[in-house]
Amino acid sequence: MKAAAGRQLGAARREPALLDAAPVQVLARTIAWQAPWLSHLRPYAAALMAGLEAGLTVAEALNALLDDAACRGAGPLSGQSLQRPPVRFVAQSALPAGQAYEDFIFKTGQVPTRENLHDLFNGLCWLQFPQTKTRLNQLQAAQIEAGGVQARRGSVRDALTVFDENAAILLAPEPLWQALQARDWPQLFIALRPLWQDARLVLFGHALLEKLVVPRKPITAHVYCAQSPDAPDAAQGLDRWLAADLQAERVAGKPFVPLPVLGVPHWWAGNEDFSFYDDPAVFRCAVGQRLPLSRPS
Repeated sequence: MKAAAGRQLGAARREPALLDAAPVQVLARTIAWQAPWLSHLRPYAAALMAGLEAGLTVAEALNALLDDAACRGAGPLSGQSLQRPPVRFVAQSALPAGQAYEDFIFKTGQVPTRENLHDLFNGLCWLQFPQTKTRLNQLQAAQIEAGGVQARRGSVRDALTVFDENAAILLAPEPLWQALQARDWPQLFIALRPLWQDARLVLFGHALLEKLVVPRKPITAHVYCAQSPDAPDAAQGLDRWLAADLQAERVAGKPFVPLPVLGVPHWWAGNEDFSFYDDPAVFRCAVGQRLPLSRPS
């Protein structure tokens, strides 16, 4: 996104407390669909907003998208044929008292959906990543079957929840990956800045997407460390590949790297001034490392 667009988004920031009390139709109007982090969901925006403005519930609006062949084929991970999610969206009241949310989805093929942005983004992620969301649900259900619903989720369910709520997928040249894994922010965002034109950060977590409705510098994604010779680019079946890559034992190890998303070049106007990164509360550097405050010559 151009810097001017980033400034426009910054000027449109709203207080989260005010949003929480508003009807979902009002909340949805606050979504800046032009933001770069929503590029993969943008094709659904017009039909979704039209449904909500017509008085549909979130579940009804999402089901309308499910039934719209044009929207199902319009996913911006273009080049792939998106599979229809094997679920329908239902009101939250359909979830029986005492039954685990993930277990209910697994056994009924129905996703309980509340009238809020959190569940709206969850539904959109089901549309865009049907195989991955199905795989996450299968893994959660298997853990519940094996151990029941405990006071603590356990390492596997905890890690699966982190992925579902806050994961992002980075498709990038190897030098960017190395810098990210080293938390070398000057290298990642400044020295290697030109390489970002060959990179793609795809946000998966619906809580992460919800937080970015009101962009704030500390918002951080858990980047799934999926870089391998077999990892596809966005046009070659990212959803299918992710679903196959997710294994309980691997995810239990929490293979995630933190990434403050507004630091991504061209995602936020403020990071054009490199002093943006000189913030140790957000960009925590290695010992002895300091971020430059101006562009390298």
